[in-house]
Amino acid sequence: MAREGICEIECIDETKVATVRGKLLAEDATARLAGVFKVLGDGTRVRIIHALSLAELCVCDIASLLGTTKSAVSHQLRMLRNMRVVRYRKAGKIVYYSLDDTHIGNLFGEGLKHISMKEGNNGTRD
Repeated sequence: MAREGICEIECIDETKVATVRGKLLAEDATARLAGVFKVLGDGTRVRIIHALSLAELCVCDIASLLGTTKSAVSHQLRMLRNMRVVRYRKAGKIVYYSLDDTHIGNLFGEGLKHISMKEGNNGTRD
């Protein structure tokens, strides 16, 4: 009996496999990229990233937006900072956060496009 989504026979395209193998990420790069996606796997952090994609904000602003404490926001921002997703600058006694670079904004934007497209198709695949 055939199982859905699995080849019914062994068929390896050695040329294609060799080409792709030569382009695969190294272990350290794989781990770093997985870490970025892992840190994006939390709803609160996604909301923080979304807010920061719209404006530079201080911890107090973010806490107010999310309806949570400055301590909780600081904890999430520390994780995002450690993964180089956000950066901060200090202006007197205020600490302002922004996305670390345009790549993070682009990644976030692509994710939004992906879910918008899927919702527009009522969850069906192209």
